[in-house]
Amino acid sequence: MKIKSEMKVPLTESLILALDVDGIDEASGLVKELSGMISTFKVGSELFSSVGPDAVRMIHDFGCRVFLDLKFFDIPNTVFRAVKSLSRLGVYMLNVHALGGSTMMRAAKEAASEFSESPLIMGVTLLTSLDREDLDEVGFSFSVSDSVEKLAKMAKDSGLDGVISSPHEAGGIKRDLGENFLVVTPGVRPAWAEAHDQKRVMTPKEALSSGADFIVVGRPVYASPDPKGAAERIIEEILGR
Repeated sequence: MKIKSEMKVPLTESLILALDVDGIDEASGLVKELSGMISTFKVGSELFSSVGPDAVRMIHDFGCRVFLDLKFFDIPNTVFRAVKSLSRLGVYMLNVHALGGSTMMRAAKEAASEFSESPLIMGVTLLTSLDREDLDEVGFSFSVSDSVEKLAKMAKDSGLDGVISSPHEAGGIKRDLGENFLVVTPGVRPAWAEAHDQKRVMTPKEALSSGADFIVVGRPVYASPDPKGAAERIIEEILGR
């Protein structure tokens, strides 16, 4: 089912699995094993750099949707052409950096809107690996939460369908920008999993309770010796079982 931004995302559709692997065989094995439980898979820079559009086609072959996580950050014309090319692949969702500015974000949305089955265009606010110390290093004068909320508002004003943010900012975004503005949260870790390089994290249930529409989970599932069992544990938590 195509989830548009004016629709409430069912809990059963909220889990996105990140396929942060570098080979099509490993990725297809995971999709084959989990496609009956998970409907959307994230293809990021590692897998797309390795096999390109074949990763998208493979996921579609299993009847699943693709969140293409390439975080475009370039001049508006380049982003327009890239989004137009990827929209032809029928991806469900893709993202651009909100730091690229409103003109760039509007160009991305315009490119996607040329297609009847247009992808959701999401704006990346701040990476979940960044904290206050990192922002100081690059010269940001705002706090993490203020920076995220400012970028999220700019994304909405530019016509985007939602943003990518940590679960810690999801509630504020929903409160200020409305329930229909989608929030996708990486940096989600079950209580039984390690945080690794993520700094602003929550558990799946906490993230959804805080306002996230979609949560992205990767290593706790794909790096598990039992990916299906790990996914089942997360889904049970989401559904409150």
